[in-house]
Amino acid sequence: MTSSLNEQMTVSTTMLPHYDSPLPTLYEPQPQPPKPRLMFKMPRVVPDQKSKFESDELFRRLARETEQVRYTGHRDRPSEERRQKFQNQCRDGYTEIAFVSSGTNLQLSFTPTQGGYSPDLDFNKDPGKVHIKSHFIMNGVCVRWRGCLDLERLDGVGCLEFDEDAARLEDAILRDELEKYKAKLREFEDKQRPFKPFAAASTAK
Repeated sequence: MTSSLNEQMTVSTTMLPHYDSPLPTLYEPQPQPPKPRLMFKMPRVVPDQKSKFESDELFRRLARETEQVRYTGHRDRPSEERRQKFQNQCRDGYTEIAFVSSGTNLQLSFTPTQGGYSPDLDFNKDPGKVHIKSHFIMNGVCVRWRGCLDLERLDGVGCLEFDEDAARLEDAILRDELEKYKAKLREFEDKQRPFKPFAAASTAK
């Protein structure tokens, strides 16, 4: 008897129609308008490059022309293979060196050779040596590395110099970025100004 009643009470819900509400449910997150953001491009250089180059202890040490440098690439390879790789890298437009006394490592890049010649490389000035120039930004300062390495020993001397021409160009870019940021800041403040009296009135109530 109990089994018969249970069978009669069983209701199938598989055929009930699915109801799609046109309204969003209460727990669904509603899309929010994007918040205004002020984007400022991080400057590549410091405001007073020359002053930092002349006063910073690291720059002052690396600016000595007698500072010994050494090629650091492929240190796990045999000597002859390293010599060949160093010359190939130079012709491809890059190499790695380190200042021996301070342990400062630099990745140098320069104009690749075309037809055996490059304005940044000179294999002919001193037999068995290569003279290299490389321009880059270090710690927010435009500098030029100038040095000479022995093609046999893979060491030599080099120093950093302040690159006035590159610094002038980067200073102009920095000033332009600052002006753009200030203009965006003024525009942002102008857009926010109409809402400030309303916010003040709401606070007063």
